[in-house]
Amino acid sequence: MSESFRTTPPDQPWSGSANPGNGYQGGYGERPHDESDSGEAGKIVLVGVLGGLLSAAGYLIYQRLPEEQKQRLTAQVRSIVAQRITELRQNFNI
Repeated sequence: MSESFRTTPPDQPWSGSANPGNGYQGGYGERPHDESDSGEAGKIVLVGVLGGLLSAAGYLIYQRLPEEQKQRLTAQVRSIVAQRITELRQNFNI
């Protein structure tokens, strides 16, 4: 290649045969390993477990409600969902 079309600094060498010219420093399909990745994965799992516990607790509380309150709650949720759908349709002109 011509040096006039070079996008990398002149003091940086062209990629060698160990790097097959894909523009990355590692091998094909490899991501650089970062220690924060494992910490992030742990946080994601923790959030998932907490979400599951909260939803299970909510379900148990809902099951113990009297029928009147269940019907009122269902009606409230339906109206909120209907309002949100209407709002989204207006925003996206559907």
